[in-house]
Amino acid sequence: MAPAELPLRDVHLPPPPGWWPPAAGWWWVGAALLCVLAFVLLIVMRRRARRRRWQALFEQDSAGATAAERIGAISALLRRAARRLDPRADTLQGEAWLQWLDGRKGTEFSRGPGRVLLEGGFRPHASDAELAALEPLARARFLQLMARKR
Repeated sequence: MAPAELPLRDVHLPPPPGWWPPAAGWWWVGAALLCVLAFVLLIVMRRRARRRRWQALFEQDSAGATAAERIGAISALLRRAARRLDPRADTLQGEAWLQWLDGRKGTEFSRGPGRVLLEGGFRPHASDAELAALEPLARARFLQLMARKR
């Protein structure tokens, strides 16, 4: 037979591989991403639960208490939270205690509604307006102190 008479056909490549099922390495990458996602979700859920417990701790003494009793309870909670950061902070008195609560940035305790912490828990009749002004400020500072690490 002569070379011109051979039935030659063009080279046909096989079709490219499909995307499914992925290679084993992609399964490992997917499993690692799921583990990281589960870990991050667990951390976020634990932080939220801890924050809810702290808020519940702050709110638990408010039922049936007078304004003076509630101010005294808020002061005690703030001192307990302060002790987590500095063991000597709960022994501070007067202006030094208010300045410590203010921290570096604010003046809400030393010059604002937080001043009621000095004597509000010892007065026979503290006003509900003073308590209403103090509570959001004290709650925010309490949660901030509890969230800080030593």
